[in-house]
Amino acid sequence: MIKYLRLLFLPFSVIYGIVIICRNKLYDYGLLKSSRFDLPVICVGNLVVGGSGKSPVTEYLVNLLSGYKIAILSRGYGRDTKGFLYADESSTARTIGDEPLQFYHKFPQVTVAVCEDRVFGINRLKDTHDLIILDDAFQHRSVNPGFSILLFEFEKLLHPQFLLPAGNMREPFWGYKRASIVMVTKSPEEITELQRSYCAGKFNNDAQERLFFSSIRYSKLTSLFGKETLNLDVLVHQTVFLLTGIANPKPMLNELKRLSLTVVHHDYPDHHTFTSHNLSKLVEAFLQHPAKEKIIITTEKDAQRLFDVTIKELLLDLPVFYLPISIAVEAERKEIVDQKILKYVSDTARNR
Repeated sequence: MIKYLRLLFLPFSVIYGIVIICRNKLYDYGLLKSSRFDLPVICVGNLVVGGSGKSPVTEYLVNLLSGYKIAILSRGYGRDTKGFLYADESSTARTIGDEPLQFYHKFPQVTVAVCEDRVFGINRLKDTHDLIILDDAFQHRSVNPGFSILLFEFEKLLHPQFLLPAGNMREPFWGYKRASIVMVTKSPEEITELQRSYCAGKFNNDAQERLFFSSIRYSKLTSLFGKETLNLDVLVHQTVFLLTGIANPKPMLNELKRLSLTVVHHDYPDHHTFTSHNLSKLVEAFLQHPAKEKIIITTEKDAQRLFDVTIKELLLDLPVFYLPISIAVEAERKEIVDQKILKYVSDTARNR
């Protein structure tokens, strides 16, 4: 119902679209300044608000480029702070945002920083790092990255989409033409030629040459407060309580329903700050459920917000696990993707 009510905002989407088109043209014609840097800068972004899988792609880049000294620079969406900050041992989701905190916990060898002004942030990082990955910065036109990876979620690509506020698009679809690579995420592992052709038909011939597909891979369940891990097949006998505060929990929900007969979903908006009331409600439902074998599962991103000292005590004595995900690029074209990225980084670093 809400989806259809949003269509009432179509006139405002037209106004929004005109403003965004004019802004982009000012950058295209050089009337607004866009800074380029002499070290490799890779931008990961999308055209819609949330849910396209930017974090797994950023992690894919970190693993691919592990031979370089990397900095990840994010806006730090949802944080209570302002300005440039490094992630450190005292950082929380409130101070730097949940996604940067996830990167910091997962990659201790990588510098993680947040800053609303990406140009300022890059200038702070550029002299001490080999390359910088910009998380969610495709619309941040004040930076002209050397390489951009633009993400489209498979399911959303199949349907018409509208600009904000009637839809979730941040800019018109043709913005994809600025991307070095267009990646369709959360695709079926066995994508059909018909599905592939339909998606490819959304783009011009030039973009189709740099169009790639990827799917989600689920890792082992990992204890929120310990080191225990569990294979997913243990869920066949478990009642699952799923806690999410992400833009699109549907893929994970479907995966858990495939593995377990009973999934009780406690769903909240993207980047939701979990409260004591939220978790008390979850814990009460968990304890009152008659199942003998039961488990609480959340996403890796949501897990970062559960470390808050004001709420973590509610979960300490319960079996709470998070489910990490990664991306798997289509096998027959993975080497092409990797070589495009590696060549850009090595060539730029060499010419620096």
